[in-house]
Amino acid sequence: MEVSTSSPQVAGSVDWPSDWLRATLGFLCLRALSAGPSYGYAIISELERHGFGTIKGGTLYPLLTRYETAGLVTTEWRAGDGGPGRKYFALTETGRTELIRLSADWLRFSDATTRYLDQPTMEGSS
Repeated sequence: MEVSTSSPQVAGSVDWPSDWLRATLGFLCLRALSAGPSYGYAIISELERHGFGTIKGGTLYPLLTRYETAGLVTTEWRAGDGGPGRKYFALTETGRTELIRLSADWLRFSDATTRYLDQPTMEGSS
């Protein structure tokens, strides 16, 4: 199953600062898996389709392995369609709970950041 959680919000690939991607990749992956079990390449494609750029497998797979160790996802090998098998990842209830928590935290952080950036600045003040 290829993940399709919603329509893309950003057209094309954006070159976001790597720090931003590192900070958000965890809960973005959990969000992608909230639609159902999927494999690494499909998760990468989903995130790219939504404007997060191309995530490298060398970044994604260690994260998913940590999430498996932490009990946030489970894994299952499935036969490929005429090719090699694929390792599918699925959210656990703990993973769903963590996604809800991280999403709420991100929205609060994003709101605070936006409010701060929208404040008028005063010349010469520090």
